[in-house]
Amino acid sequence: MIDALIIFIAQLIYVPILTLRTIMMVKGMKAKAASFGIVEGIIYVVALGIVFSDLSNYMNMVSYALGFGIGIYLGQILEQRLAIGFVSLEVNVMNKNEEMIDRLRSEGFSVSTSEVEGMNEARRYRLDCTARRDREQEFIRIVSHHEPNAFIVSYEPRNFKGGYITKSMKRNRKLAKEKQPGGS
Repeated sequence: MIDALIIFIAQLIYVPILTLRTIMMVKGMKAKAASFGIVEGIIYVVALGIVFSDLSNYMNMVSYALGFGIGIYLGQILEQRLAIGFVSLEVNVMNKNEEMIDRLRSEGFSVSTSEVEGMNEARRYRLDCTARRDREQEFIRIVSHHEPNAFIVSYEPRNFKGGYITKSMKRNRKLAKEKQPGGS
């Protein structure tokens, strides 16, 4: 019974680490991905070693599968809470809403606007924005407050160069270094 509990707990730790390692790999964070991979490998070998040591013990196999399934759920929750990276948001509205644009900019969101042509040559306005993923819902709340019928689509950019977000990231890194003990 203790083996089944160890296997279950190992899976609850292993799968969220697997999730984080995958995210780090996709986002190009090689060193962090490798570190998570080492921990992941150790846990994997230990848990599977216990399972394979007694293949007649079905409780161990069930614990492995149950821990894996619940671990996937926990990994998704962890990923959503961490919200690592950035998101690009495209907003389509009927009218250029200066109040909304000013509010988004005052809250630190990058906003570029353009007039676009919709169906039947209808004039619409498109906002192209970029934000940290952990601020996506805040962005959507602001837009929805000002434009309840806005069409909003978001996606994760693989990489970007230049612009407001890049300047902001450099400024934030510089401020963080200055706040560190012994910083310049």
